[in-house]
Amino acid sequence: MAASRLPESAQTGPHPHLGGVVRRHLESPWRQPLRGFSEAAFAQAERALAPGRPVVLDAGCGNAISTTSLAERFPDCEVLGIDRSAARLGRIPPLPENAHVVRAELGDFWRLAHRAGWRLERQYLLYPNPWPKPAQLRRRWHAHPVWPHLLALGGVLELRTNFALYAEEFALALEIAGHLPDVQVLSLTPEQALSPFEAKYARSGHDLYCVRACLG
Repeated sequence: MAASRLPESAQTGPHPHLGGVVRRHLESPWRQPLRGFSEAAFAQAERALAPGRPVVLDAGCGNAISTTSLAERFPDCEVLGIDRSAARLGRIPPLPENAHVVRAELGDFWRLAHRAGWRLERQYLLYPNPWPKPAQLRRRWHAHPVWPHLLALGGVLELRTNFALYAEEFALALEIAGHLPDVQVLSLTPEQALSPFEAKYARSGHDLYCVRACLG
């Protein structure tokens, strides 16, 4: 199997506009219209989740292998996988009883969950698209207008990535949002991969990074 390539970027450090972009998002609400299919997915998720049980969000779950892994790791929680790709979600395996998957645009779903007053136990961002070009800064979740909604959902937030710059910027964005005392940036050597991407990158010899923060 061919080795996976690391993301390449012209950036040599955090983007010079990161701080300004993050602060603007923290100060100004995002008003983009919500997509209808995301609103339907949110209603579906609310019906599926067992009332009163803590919720773990697997954001960008792909084919839901990671959702299954998290459901097995946290059997006392409801684990919800979200992905916008119908093709990827069409390949999901049988799920544990405490796992659920819906198709939605992540930015929409985070806003809907925030509006509904959700508080999460944990939320995972496992190997999101790195968007490595400097011009793509605002596509990275920590510089996206949905960032304050994501943070408002609380719980333990964990990012995993093979792109060192993404991890560094993510931690800086958490610091700008006031979460510095609770942020950990760790080198990751997983004994058991949470997702297919994690397994692939580990086989390719990539350095893996974890950024973890307790959002309260």
